[in-house]
Amino acid sequence: MNCRVVLVRPQVAANLGATARVMRNFGLTDLVLVAPAADPTDVEARRLSTHGEAILDQCRIVPDLAPAVADCVLVAATSARSGGLFRRQSCGPPQEIIPHLVERMAQGPTALVFGPEPTGLLNAEISRCHYLIHIPTDEGAPALNLAQAVAVCLYELRIADCGLRNVTPSAAPAPFADQERAFEQLRVALEEIHFLYGDKADSLMHAIRHLLGRAGPTPMEVEMLHGLARQLRWFVRHGPRAAELPSGADPSLEPGPGGA
Repeated sequence: MNCRVVLVRPQVAANLGATARVMRNFGLTDLVLVAPAADPTDVEARRLSTHGEAILDQCRIVPDLAPAVADCVLVAATSARSGGLFRRQSCGPPQEIIPHLVERMAQGPTALVFGPEPTGLLNAEISRCHYLIHIPTDEGAPALNLAQAVAVCLYELRIADCGLRNVTPSAAPAPFADQERAFEQLRVALEEIHFLYGDKADSLMHAIRHLLGRAGPTPMEVEMLHGLARQLRWFVRHGPRAAELPSGADPSLEPGPGGA
């Protein structure tokens, strides 16, 4: 399956081993560790990785989340918490969210992102993902062990893959890194027209990112977003050009320099 497991700042070597084991159980091989405190060569990691030693041997280590998911077409994070501005949008249980990953796996890499054992993912990391998975647990003990959370999600991934395997894929979306660049340019443009300002700017941009990200924009659509951002910024600088247009022309149909 074309799905990557990303562990962000994992602290416990045993969890690395248990994650590798369950990945092997469900047929996944691509493990990325983001700034890990735990060592994949640790004896405890090896002991608990039963038949998953090769996954630990070939796992990649990167300094932050961006390179871990840069080539992915869809990214889902996991969190024991689901409230607040950054955690209530696009949030659902594994059986609701994970089929979206399976639908995109034929188009490019996807990723399941898990946070560190003590704290989970930061809001800034959550906001970079298209969906948020919340595993329903008892209110008195909401936080699962890291490797257990991986097991639950990979089980649902396997079930969804078996059910959706014969679905005809749609046009492949642009890689995550390309989408990120478009969102950055769009944010600048929306700030310049004062759609994004004040205390609500981050939450509004978060909502826009998720709205567009869930749609899986293709490379052509990402270029269109770049063009939209350029046109908005051009308009801020130059204003309407009605006086420059031929008589009877519609200014709304005349793109500025660099328009899409």
